[in-house]
Amino acid sequence: MENPPPKAAQQKEILKATSKENTRPSDIQLHTQQRAAKRAIFNHYVESKLLLIELEKNQLQKLQKMIEEEEIRKMRKYMVPKAQLMPYFDRPFNPQRSSRPLTIPKEPRVHMLSDRCWRCNSCNEMYNFQYCQPMKSIK
Repeated sequence: MENPPPKAAQQKEILKATSKENTRPSDIQLHTQQRAAKRAIFNHYVESKLLLIELEKNQLQKLQKMIEEEEIRKMRKYMVPKAQLMPYFDRPFNPQRSSRPLTIPKEPRVHMLSDRCWRCNSCNEMYNFQYCQPMKSIK
């Protein structure tokens, strides 16, 4: 029994062939440094844009303030306070009669109508009513 049976030798070779070598991790390249640089550039761009907008806003406010001050100066220059004329107390105001004829008032036609005086033209149409004369009683 010095030589092992051929089946056992084959099994050892198969086990050796099928067992894989340990994998070695490869260097992982993350893009965090590149993204951080791009983000810093973008943040700088946004800050500069906001700064420009703020400067334009301040300039516009200064310009509006100067225009308003100039308008106030012009108004003060041209607006001279003037005294009101005194009313004439020696000639009091006497209203004159109008030449138009007076209006003659008319009485409103408000009658208390009973429900019997109103009838519907067609039952399908709502709010289509007709006034009918009350019937005279026969003697």
